[in-house]
Amino acid sequence: MVFFCFLVDQKRKVHSSKPAAGFCSRCGGGASVADMSTATRFCYVPFYWKSWKAIICTFCGAILRSYR
Repeated sequence: MVFFCFLVDQKRKVHSSKPAAGFCSRCGGGASVADMSTATRFCYVPFYWKSWKAIICTFCGAILRSYR
């Protein structure tokens, strides 16, 4: 019998951010607009990249709105 194990994960990285008007609906912290990128990896080798903008909470890190 043969078993296959696939190791797939995603890493998100914030490249730059600047303050935005508004508050987080979850914790009440401030919001910021961030340029983010996501790298999907298979066995620690990245094979898919995506860059996008998002409004994130500066306190808890929740993604409040994404612009893809």
